[in-house]
Amino acid sequence: MANNSLPPHLAKEQIMFMAEKEMEYRVELFNKLTQTCFRKCTEKSYKESELNMAENSCIDRCVSKYWQVTNLVGQLLGTNQPPM
Repeated sequence: MANNSLPPHLAKEQIMFMAEKEMEYRVELFNKLTQTCFRKCTEKSYKESELNMAENSCIDRCVSKYWQVTNLVGQLLGTNQPPM
């Protein structure tokens, strides 16, 4: 996947830079998704150690919608790459 017109060390550096940026993007996306869905779907007072059925359902829907919107925005911006 290296660009033949670039020196090998430069192509390798570019690949590493792109991989680092992709990882940063994915971590930020995951953190935003987690914060958004947790804030939206969980009760503020923790009564149980596990999520109840309504919270689980809400989180499933929230995550699904979050991925759909992320994909749609990516397509509109022309990245043509899924978030994961």
